[in-house]
Amino acid sequence: MKINYPGNIKKQEFSKVNNYGNRGMTLEDDLNDTNNYYLEKDIAVIYKKPTPIQVVSTNFEKITKAYFKQPSTTDYNGIYKGHYIDFEAKETTAKTSFPLSNIHKHQIIHLKRIIKHGGIGFLIVRFTKLNKTYFLFAKDFINYIEATNKKSVPIIFFEKSGYEITLKLNPRLDYLEIIDKYGGIL
Repeated sequence: MKINYPGNIKKQEFSKVNNYGNRGMTLEDDLNDTNNYYLEKDIAVIYKKPTPIQVVSTNFEKITKAYFKQPSTTDYNGIYKGHYIDFEAKETTAKTSFPLSNIHKHQIIHLKRIIKHGGIGFLIVRFTKLNKTYFLFAKDFINYIEATNKKSVPIIFFEKSGYEITLKLNPRLDYLEIIDKYGGIL
């Protein structure tokens, strides 16, 4: 299936369906479970944002061609203790750095706007081959990429400026714990 952003900003082919059954849970699965836990326990209301698409053609109740209506912003948003939360979740197979090609310019602009207007913006990045997941405030991420001319963010930056999130039973990835400790929320 072919899906395009409006104005041909980016084209991407989706012809294969990956089978992750034997690879364990993906970052998205872990975050969705975590957000469901937060919702059920009345801790926070945070949802995965759907990506709006325009269906062009179908074949036997199956979408065969579609276009992105608009470039997506970030993956998740919601509210926690009266504060707006907005973040992007990414996985990488790289072992030493997070490639900046994994995040789009419009997503960085969006995170800058969230920060400017008093929201809490951040990234959650999983290094899948290392089995490590990091929380990085968007302001730290943006400061790094604007101060350097590199095409990736080294893992050492995540280790020094971010926070490793360890997997637990419930909540699976307790990222709100980091916001409580380091995000200025009382």
